Amino acid sequence: MGSFKLGKMTLGSIFKKPETIQYPAQTRFAPEGLKGHVVNDIDACILCGICMKRCPTGAITVDKPAGTWAIDRFRCVQCGSCVRECPKACLHMDPAYTPPATKKSVDVVSKETATDGKIAAKEAE
Repeated sequence: MGSFKLGKMTLGSIFKKPETIQYPAQTRFAPEGLKGHVVNDIDACILCGICMKRCPTGAITVDKPAGTWAIDRFRCVQCGSCVRECPKACLHMDPAYTPPATKKSVDVVSKETATDGKIAAKEAE
């Protein structure tokens, strides 16, 4: 009896489309409810550091004097705590897969402040 089930499954899989894909060359659609990864709109960010304090894994680092916001994607568990706690709503979850990486790295986003622009203008003169 078991061999009939196995034969039916084997013959059925011959005529079906394969379940696997060749991943970086082909991408699958994002399923409904996929959390994705955290994206920061740095222009709206005030670098308050609340997202860093609320992150349960410590994946976010905010350096206000340097004007940088960084996230370690390998530590982030996509819980969305930072997105819910952001007072300016500059963080959101992008419903797409994180691009593949060959080594661990931290994504750093820097914000140009008004004083940085003045310094750059003085250096240009």
